[in-house]
Amino acid sequence: MSPTTREVQALDSAHYMHPFTDHKSLASKGARVMTRGEGVYVWDSEGNKIFDGMSGLWCVNVGYGRQELVDAAAHQMQVLPYYNSFFQTTNEPATKLAKRIVGLAGDRFSHVFFSSSGSESNDTNVRMVRHYWATLGQPERNVIISRKNAYHGSTICGVSLGGMAGMHAQGGLPVPGIVHIEQPYHFGLAPDQDRDAFGIEAAGWLEEKILEVGPEKVAAFIGEPVQGAGGVIIPPKTYWPEIQRICDKYGILLICDEVICGFGRLGAWFSAEMMGAKPDLITFAKGVTSGYIPLGGVVVGKRVADVLIEQGGEFNHGYTYSGHPVACAVALANLDMIEREGLVDRVREETGPHLAQHFAALSDHPLVAGAETFGMVGGFVLMKDKTCHLAFDPSLDIGMICRDHCFANGLVMRAVGDRMIVAPPLVCTKTDIDEMMKRVRICLDATLKDIQSRGWMDAAHPAG
Repeated sequence: MSPTTREVQALDSAHYMHPFTDHKSLASKGARVMTRGEGVYVWDSEGNKIFDGMSGLWCVNVGYGRQELVDAAAHQMQVLPYYNSFFQTTNEPATKLAKRIVGLAGDRFSHVFFSSSGSESNDTNVRMVRHYWATLGQPERNVIISRKNAYHGSTICGVSLGGMAGMHAQGGLPVPGIVHIEQPYHFGLAPDQDRDAFGIEAAGWLEEKILEVGPEKVAAFIGEPVQGAGGVIIPPKTYWPEIQRICDKYGILLICDEVICGFGRLGAWFSAEMMGAKPDLITFAKGVTSGYIPLGGVVVGKRVADVLIEQGGEFNHGYTYSGHPVACAVALANLDMIEREGLVDRVREETGPHLAQHFAALSDHPLVAGAETFGMVGGFVLMKDKTCHLAFDPSLDIGMICRDHCFANGLVMRAVGDRMIVAPPLVCTKTDIDEMMKRVRICLDATLKDIQSRGWMDAAHPAG
């Protein structure tokens, strides 16, 4: 007999430490117990059917319940469930997957270094970039530039590369040799400025930082094509071409973190070049297996790979699960499925534009400002008075209030401050998107009614 919800919650509270969680607060109400998923929906232990507007954690691209991925894992477990890649050994799924990913990334790439997550992959980037410059006789080039409000993982190096102040406040971070510039958030920083002009200006902050640090000390710049966990921050179209020009001017490496953006979410296998960038390294994870099993890695461009392989000697870095045969077998089956079902083209030509139409229409809602999408990600800001760009007092946690109404109405939508974001599975049809957006509007109306009843829409109430 299966345990009750209360029994699972009691075990959870007593023994399970969750990521990014106030455990005292969680224990007082109990965790939501998820039990199964099918298509674009998940169910909890109380029988509630919930539209997963976040694809798990930006990763369940092909939806839930895909038997092909289960079969791929089971078969590989029977044949070779595990072996390491340390002792000059390899396995067939890892080699096939490396070739497959290099082919998707393009002619400028030649190799893949596997990990188990995006965080580990970005740690790999730090080690690889610094080893690259040291091999070229320039060990002083060890500074990596990132952006404020970026997310690059939760390991020591990953969180240091990220630019979230709340994360840096714990543990004496960032580590030395990692510095940050402002993010290209047009709506939040310069809504009255021409968007394209702002893109050029925001990219220029990279050059300013390079000159401040000293070009001879800068190793690389890292950025997400679209910032995900930071709130779906979509840069102006002028931003990435100018970033690339600056990287080329000073000869620094460009790392594009596509943990969220890759494998079709923005309407391309990898989105950086579509946006005007030519990265030397690409971070990936999440969508490579649709989250069915952990896998991550770095796609390594020829500029870096040629130096490390021909001149670099031993690269003293790796993981127990690098090139795990089961994870790689599942990834191959997942990529087969994405290709067979035409999901990348569907996002670019059909469902992405359909989601964009819905988001554009949200501008008629009193709470919604700055709504925008790119492929199958979208975000908007909850504002007290959007006509004069007046935000709510941050202490009111309006975003969390909206998120609670979402769960109550059968929808997963994430809150990043007062910015609400979605990233639904790539298998969504137009009908699925219609259903999701219907629920979004129900939740927005419930949020508006809630905060009006508390008097928080009154002009006299303090706002941030």
